[in-house]
Amino acid sequence: MKEKEIKTVFYEYNSLTDLPSEEIRLVEKARQAAKTAYTPYSHFNVGASVLLATGEIIEGSNQENAAYPSGLCAERVALFYASSHFPEIPVRTIAITAYGKNGFLKDPVPPCGSCRQVMIEIESRFNSPIKVILSGRNKIWVIVSAKQLLPLVFDHTFLLKR
Repeated sequence: MKEKEIKTVFYEYNSLTDLPSEEIRLVEKARQAAKTAYTPYSHFNVGASVLLATGEIIEGSNQENAAYPSGLCAERVALFYASSHFPEIPVRTIAITAYGKNGFLKDPVPPCGSCRQVMIEIESRFNSPIKVILSGRNKIWVIVSAKQLLPLVFDHTFLLKR
């Protein structure tokens, strides 16, 4: 038996103002999007904004449904909209933020496994990394590629080997 290690690298910032202006704008758009979430059950609003290679920004918010799990996460709302309206344009960056009853959360909230898998699919489709910005009130985490969030990823290469 051999022991192996998987390492995830991310960068932590203490202030939104430490980011480049383009990324500040993306986080602000995600925060605005969180306010449009439909969350009558969890009261946990998530907003996402996606920056396309053309400079276009797409926003999404989580949408709950009484027939759980029929709702959809903010990340996938934004990514699927981008893919359906701009099918040939790669995603460069996604910013994600969340708030609850006491306002925006203090710490960043990472995306769920399904959203991570969708990000990986888009990275693979365009052979281009997606930078992920996770924003909290007190900290911001920047991950250079969605693959850092989902090690041992299942992607199209497995399907091609069949």
